[in-house]
Amino acid sequence: MANTVIGLFEDADDAQEAVRKLVEKGFGRDDIDITASGNYAGTGSDAGRGDSHESFGDKVGNFFSSLFGDDADEAGRHTEVLRHGGTLVTVHAVSGDRAETAADILDECGAIDVDERSAQYRGAAQGAGRQDYDRTDRTREAAIPVVEEQLEVGKREVERGGVRVRSRVVERPVQEELRLREEHVNVERRPVDRPATEADLNRVREGTFEVTERAEQAVVNKEARVVEEVAIGKEVQERTETVRDTLRKTEVDVEEVKGDAKTRGKGTGR
Repeated sequence: MANTVIGLFEDADDAQEAVRKLVEKGFGRDDIDITASGNYAGTGSDAGRGDSHESFGDKVGNFFSSLFGDDADEAGRHTEVLRHGGTLVTVHAVSGDRAETAADILDECGAIDVDERSAQYRGAAQGAGRQDYDRTDRTREAAIPVVEEQLEVGKREVERGGVRVRSRVVERPVQEELRLREEHVNVERRPVDRPATEADLNRVREGTFEVTERAEQAVVNKEARVVEEVAIGKEVQERTETVRDTLRKTEVDVEEVKGDAKTRGKGTGR
């Protein structure tokens, strides 16, 4: 029940418009319930016995009790307002964000303020009872309730967007020029015709003479270095916003009404 949003509409067309906008915003039609207050009346064995109003109270009261849990006052206010008629739209949202979206749509389409309407109904009922008592049992005075709206301004936190930071690994080809040295052994036979010296005679023996070739090769090594840091933070600013609205108040004007000053006498017949 934590993500269930309800809206009560006086006009059934406004309720249908709210359902249409909810569907446009991606809410599934199976997640939206729309019920007119007349659908809560007694049916079957209850109908025709005069207890449909009691069946209404049971069904609506049980529904709002399951919705609001231990908050019996809130459930009672919603039950009282729906008792006077209207169409109830119930939205089952999958998350808190989607629940806030549904609540905004219901408000835009004209969902009534249940607390304010409940206070009006109770004030009217108390005023009516006091008026009947004054007229019949005491000095026949009429009591006119003076109703004044009061502005209540609150705050709620909403998401306005943000920044998504994603890191990924990319590859790029690189090249570097490097001069390498290689050795190559050259064997060359040259014809010689000269008398052998003593040194030449000393070299006349069996043996092996090796000459090794050497070459340089490129050696590649990679080192990872941190070249930049991306810092993410939030800056909190406060601003003053002026909320403007119109409040209604009942004003009672008292005007003195003067009576007829002429005197009328009764004639005597003969």
